[in-house]
Amino acid sequence: HDALQHCLFSSLFSQNFISLKGNIASGKTTCLEYFRKTNNIEVLTEPISKWRNVRGHNPLALMYQNPERWGLTLQTYVQLTMLEQHQAPICAPFKMIERSLFSAKYIFVENLYRSGNMPEVDYVVLTEWFDWITTNIHIPIDLIVYLQTSPETCYERLRLRCREEEKVIPLEYLESIHQLYEDWLINRSIPLPAPVLVIPADHDLQKMLLQYEEHRDRILAAGCS
Repeated sequence: HDALQHCLFSSLFSQNFISLKGNIASGKTTCLEYFRKTNNIEVLTEPISKWRNVRGHNPLALMYQNPERWGLTLQTYVQLTMLEQHQAPICAPFKMIERSLFSAKYIFVENLYRSGNMPEVDYVVLTEWFDWITTNIHIPIDLIVYLQTSPETCYERLRLRCREEEKVIPLEYLESIHQLYEDWLINRSIPLPAPVLVIPADHDLQKMLLQYEEHRDRILAAGCS
């Protein structure tokens, strides 16, 4: 009962939402695990397990195998599941989510379209959905933490971790994703939903943990200014 009251209190009065962004294999999982150990942060990872198994189907693998056919299918489901992440009640003063509804649209949908792997009609439909959601539903973000990593570093890390769906990802794909992140978060080509904290993330594990410690106070100041 006390736990339920705490969750309800936090959900009503805490508006401290941190969105962690970065390329594939930029180190987001390590960062999330670091902050998961902090008592006042609730961490939500990307719902990849849902994307791998929708009532027995794996739209994530299908999209990597044939993006033109399955891009709309996956990204429609990504929009739904990321909206669920944004709307999930929190039981702590801070919520840190991996990526966001915004990066799903501005990075991954945009990349599919620009690369010629998404027909314009699919892109337009997804954009209509995104515009309606962001106009009619409050999607709070107080801080974006951007793990800025070179595509080459991401490619090496991706090779080492050997996730089945990612075996078909070429370096060129990571370069495209990187450029979209740079355009959005560094060059501000699209309006930002929150301030951006850039953390250089090409370093080894020990140095990255030190950086998270160094930036801890600024991250925990999200929404308090």
